Amino acid sequence: MKRAILGLSLVVLLGLVSCKENASSKVKDDNVAVAAERDEAAKLLPVMVFDKVEHDFGTITQGTPQETVFKFTNTGDAPLVITKATSSCGCTVPNPPKDPIAPGEQGELKVKYNGAGQNQITKTITVVANTAKGSEMLKIKAFVNKKGAAPLGPVK
Repeated sequence: MKRAILGLSLVVLLGLVSCKENASSKVKDDNVAVAAERDEAAKLLPVMVFDKVEHDFGTITQGTPQETVFKFTNTGDAPLVITKATSSCGCTVPNPPKDPIAPGEQGELKVKYNGAGQNQITKTITVVANTAKGSEMLKIKAFVNKKGAAPLGPVK
């Protein structure tokens, strides 16, 4: 019992002695300025605004490749960097710009579709970027007539 009280007393004594120094006196003004600047820069984000988020190829023949371009503008305060663009199917290939898009500038995301499938198709393209949302969703759609068949198409 005496050992426990003695041990506890030593721990309390060490705690009191080690806290003698004023912690705020150890803070360097240069580090505070750098941290404040970094925090302000972190608030600046790019914003990706597309002209359209869906493209309809209409009625096409199976196996006929199609291509479209999704134009966008960076309306934010920082350079826009697209890190990845993927599609919901291997038949659709997105081709995003490799270079950052400066604030106020425009960019293009090309999407190629190989014409696979039959009847009404819808494919989704996910664009991952350094925006607040982190990703954007785009869609392409078409009515695909079987090769060699009489053109049908959707009823309008």
